[in-house]
Amino acid sequence: MATMSRLRAVLIDLSGTIHIEDAAIPGAVAALQRLRERTTNIKFVTNTTKESMTTLRNRLSRIGFDIKQNEIFSSLTAARNKVQEMGCRPMLLLQDSAKEDFKDICTDDPNCVVVGLSPDSFNYRTLNQAFRLILDGHPLIAIHKAKYFKRQDGLALGPGAFVEGLEYATGVRATVVGKPERAFYQEALKTMSCVPEEAVMIGDDVEGDVQGAQTIGMKGFLVKTGKYRLGDEEKISPPPEAICEDFPAAVELLLKEYL
Repeated sequence: MATMSRLRAVLIDLSGTIHIEDAAIPGAVAALQRLRERTTNIKFVTNTTKESMTTLRNRLSRIGFDIKQNEIFSSLTAARNKVQEMGCRPMLLLQDSAKEDFKDICTDDPNCVVVGLSPDSFNYRTLNQAFRLILDGHPLIAIHKAKYFKRQDGLALGPGAFVEGLEYATGVRATVVGKPERAFYQEALKTMSCVPEEAVMIGDDVEGDVQGAQTIGMKGFLVKTGKYRLGDEEKISPPPEAICEDFPAAVELLLKEYL
C-alpha cells in the first residue's frame, strides 16, 4: 500500500457494502459509528433506482443505520437534475416507488426515456414504446448500466442489459448519469469541501465504485461483500488502493492508516 496524504472525505456505497436489502452487513452499523467519531465528512453514494430516497432512508433506519437523507447522493438525483437541465418530459422506466423522486416533473407526452432498475417495466410492450420514442429522435438517459447487483437470494440482473438492448436496437448511445460517470462523483464531492485526492470511495463494485472513483483521482477501497466476485480486483488497472473483507475491515484500515 502506497504512502498517501491524509484523507478529508469518505464516500460509501450502500447496497452490497453496508447492507443487502433488509439486512445490514455484519458489524457495519458499529463500524459506521466508529467512522463518524473520526470524521463527519461522509457521503453515501448509490446507484439504487428501485426505490425513492425517502423509502431507502427509511429502510436503512429500520436496520439500524443513522443516516440523514441529505447525506445520500443517488443516481436518481443525478437523473432528475439531468432531465430538468434538458427540459425533458421523461418516460420513466422505474419502479413506482422510485418515481416519487420525479413527482414534480411532467411526464405527459414524453420526449425522452429514462431507464433505471424496473422489473415491472422490462416487458415487450413498454420497451417497444421506449424504442419508438428513441427512434423518433428523443434522448435515452440511463440512470446507470450495472450488469447485476446482490439480493438476499443471490445475484440479480441489473438495468445495463436493457439499456444496451435499446442502444443496440436504435443505434443511439445513452447518456449515463450514475456511477461510474466522472460527473456523478464530481457532483457528490461538491458538498464535501475537498478535492478528489483527499477522498476515498468504499464499495463492492470494482468498476462502478472503485474504478469510477479512481478515474477522477480518488482512492478506491474494494470490499468482498455484495456483488464482489473472486478475481474482481484484477479487472481494473490501476488496482484498488485497498481490498478489504468487508466494510468494518475498510473502516479499521481507514482509522489506522488514513484518517
